[in-house]
Amino acid sequence: MKKRDCFKKYGTKARKVLESLLDKYADEGITNIESIDILKVKPLTDFGSPMEIIKKFGSKAKYLETIKELEYELYNTGA
Repeated sequence: MKKRDCFKKYGTKARKVLESLLDKYADEGITNIESIDILKVKPLTDFGSPMEIIKKFGSKAKYLETIKELEYELYNTGA
């Protein structure tokens, strides 16, 4: 998915968060990235507090929408 750059519409900081979430998905599975609590663990904490991370996406609703889009892309690409 990283090579396909499905999230080029997001800013650099938001893309880095998404890349970290993809790494977490690869290590731990999809259920962990669905939880806002994932933003409280390394390496996501390197991007700031959960609220600071969410602001990179504009709002909590947009962050959650992005996570759903990420899940959709993961399942549709067989990643």
